[in-house]
Amino acid sequence: MTERTLVLVKPDGVARGLVGEVISRIERKGYRISAMEMRTLDRATAEEHYGEHREKPFFAELVDFITGGPLVAMVVEGNEVVVGVRTLMGVTNPIEAAPGSMRGDFCTLVGENLVHGSDSNASAAKETALFFPTH
Repeated sequence: MTERTLVLVKPDGVARGLVGEVISRIERKGYRISAMEMRTLDRATAEEHYGEHREKPFFAELVDFITGGPLVAMVVEGNEVVVGVRTLMGVTNPIEAAPGSMRGDFCTLVGENLVHGSDSNASAAKETALFFPTH
């Protein structure tokens, strides 16, 4: 069964020229990118995207970071794509991320961890609708 998920190459990944690397890893795994756009995220969308963290002390920092420069948003499709993409990305803390994962290979800071991927099918549905409402 084909699933869909949202993948973001965050502003740090765009600034470091790693968009192609992220796309390449996704495609080499066998997943398909069905929508993609580079844009600078507006504050309202960022606040909705990170809404579950609204009451946490790092919420403002998250929103400032994700709106601080261009990002690349993608809808990625494939078999068990939510789990598969998160495995490709590696765990949130890049110091704990396995070598060979995107975060394990390219990141050292939790706050600048290159990519976002939906953490469940429910989140994927919500997030893809937020970023690509007509897709």
